[in-house]
Amino acid sequence: MNNASLQASEMTGMALTMYRISTWFKSPKPYLMLFGVGFLLTIWYLFVEVWQLPRFEDMPGLTEVVTEYFSPDPIYGLSVYTPEYYQHIGISLRRIAYAFFLATVLGVPLGLFLGWSKKFHEFIFPLFEVLRPIPILAWVPLAIIMFSGSETPVIFLTFLASFFATTLNTMLGVQSIDESYTRAARCLGANGWQTFRHVIVPGAMPYIFTGLQISIGVAWFSLVAGEMVSGQFGLGYVINTAYTMVTYPTIVIGMITLGVTGFITSTMVRMAGDFMMQWRVRELALGDN
Repeated sequence: MNNASLQASEMTGMALTMYRISTWFKSPKPYLMLFGVGFLLTIWYLFVEVWQLPRFEDMPGLTEVVTEYFSPDPIYGLSVYTPEYYQHIGISLRRIAYAFFLATVLGVPLGLFLGWSKKFHEFIFPLFEVLRPIPILAWVPLAIIMFSGSETPVIFLTFLASFFATTLNTMLGVQSIDESYTRAARCLGANGWQTFRHVIVPGAMPYIFTGLQISIGVAWFSLVAGEMVSGQFGLGYVINTAYTMVTYPTIVIGMITLGVTGFITSTMVRMAGDFMMQWRVRELALGDN
């Protein structure tokens, strides 16, 4: 074992997470990511502003969007200097937090029991599979009928997609555990609860946090769908209103903000998973060296 691997094996907690982050920055990965973003911006600039390709002539150009985005006095009223911009971000983040919290609190236990109990799985899973393929937009009329106001329906719609992703991945995590581990625990004298707590839950953790990363992503596009239909504030509302008012640069500003905010929240979920699964992070850190 080399010095870097030995150093990683001795680390715990946040120090191990920071070790992985520092290793990532020393690798080509962040620079390749920046190259990919730069390539996309270059294609956008060439297609819209330089070549002016058919079907792209009405799209806002890179120069126009950047100028509007960072203008103290934006033409269409939304930029990094306007308080409304941060108000919309804050409202969307609040809705995401509520929906994601509910999806985690309800989806993880349900997924654990669906994977752990065959009788419970046979009773609940068919209903779960019937509801899961229904598009979020199909729930909009019922959400407006069931919940009063404009806030609760949006949170409910955001919760649904996040809940299904969390539950399904948690269930798959439990089902992926080799039965020899549970048999070994029983042979060592563990009862059902002890086996569930010390074998099933830790064994399913990688799938759970993979599901949570997927969950936070689908929560964002479900949120946008809900805000477009029944929201009065938020990034989805900004995009829909900009389309109605034919302020196309504002649409792109809303989309960029959604992408960056979604990336940050997904990274936070990933870091929380690294912190709670130190054995997994140590394994990955050792594997990188």
